[in-house]
Amino acid sequence: MIDLKFITKYKAKGKYKKTYGNVKLSYLNRIRWAVSSFYFGMGLCFATWASRIPDIKTALDLSSGELGTILFAVPLGQLLIMPFSGKLVTRFTSYKILIASCFLYAVSMTNLGLATNSWQLSLGLFFFGLFSNLTNIAVNTQGVYTEVLFKKTIMSSFHGMWSFAGFTGALIGLAMLALKLSPYHHFLIVAAVVFILMLFNYKFLIKAKEIPKKETKKMFSKPDSALLWLGVIGFCCMASEGVMFDWSGVYFKDVINAPGPLVILGYTSFMITMAGGRFLGDGLILKFGRKKVIQISGCLISIGLFTAVAFPYVIPATIAFMFVGVGVATIVPTLYSIAGKNPTVPPGEALTIVSSVSFLGFLMGPPVIGYIAELSSLRFSFAFIGIFGFLIAFMASRIKAIQ
Repeated sequence: MIDLKFITKYKAKGKYKKTYGNVKLSYLNRIRWAVSSFYFGMGLCFATWASRIPDIKTALDLSSGELGTILFAVPLGQLLIMPFSGKLVTRFTSYKILIASCFLYAVSMTNLGLATNSWQLSLGLFFFGLFSNLTNIAVNTQGVYTEVLFKKTIMSSFHGMWSFAGFTGALIGLAMLALKLSPYHHFLIVAAVVFILMLFNYKFLIKAKEIPKKETKKMFSKPDSALLWLGVIGFCCMASEGVMFDWSGVYFKDVINAPGPLVILGYTSFMITMAGGRFLGDGLILKFGRKKVIQISGCLISIGLFTAVAFPYVIPATIAFMFVGVGVATIVPTLYSIAGKNPTVPPGEALTIVSSVSFLGFLMGPPVIGYIAELSSLRFSFAFIGIFGFLIAFMASRIKAIQ
């Protein structure tokens, strides 16, 4: 069995030359801030790229169909590295992989601003997706380690930092547009911010290495069934989340007929409650337990989506999307926390299994919405995704790993 208590026996670096198990709370808080800063940096890179997609589309004279095809390069890079990212984190330690991958993630973001044709943008997005997945697995492994040191659930607050970075990146994007800076110079500035965050915080990452296992496993051995079921819950959650990212604005425009600037109201309300829910989620889990929080969260997703379908008006739909935001807020962070403490699989590899299955929901959800909308209507497609929330609640009650 894998005992994560070994982390406390490693010596901390920096100001205190003690083992992690003996350092003061102030030093543990410094570790927490350091890990949070890497979550923030990762989210900032993603939001920065997303904020300039329309400008790059115009600069390269791409049609919507061409852009959609090119954007598949991101999940392609993520899917390619997924079978190896967990093993790399286990072998070379999460802090080394995190430092390297986060740096390369920011660099690959700047390269997107240099693209002058579609194949260059596709190649850049491929590496952007590849380093995104490596950073994701490494930073969540650090998050699991930090939870071990604090002896309480804090994973949701880490993901809250990622969501907060999304707001920050959007605001910086608006400022850069107002200053009429090119995407490349915009990306350079943000990359410099990420590098500064890394410079001030990398020393405080947890420098622990997994204890080698005596048995040898095949490269593509059968995954732990409990992790697969956690991944299925993540699939349902991230499908709902992906739909909100990609289709909430379209829903407000085409179904609700929201006027002008109010088109973004649904997306904004969703993002605000999702971020807020993540910062409050750890306290709720401590009070009510993981299982009950996931069950309630799943029900909120369904209630929110069904309400938006039943009452396609600005105020009810805005409130409904807020429910969805609260619903998706804590599920994935909680699943990662549970997976990282799996008794038989190293954290990096366990997180890879869960995140890989979950990510398929994020990848497949938005296109499925489009196909169903073509055959029926956008309201019906939202109702279809709404079923996933109740599935989450049902599966959470059946899976023993969720306590």
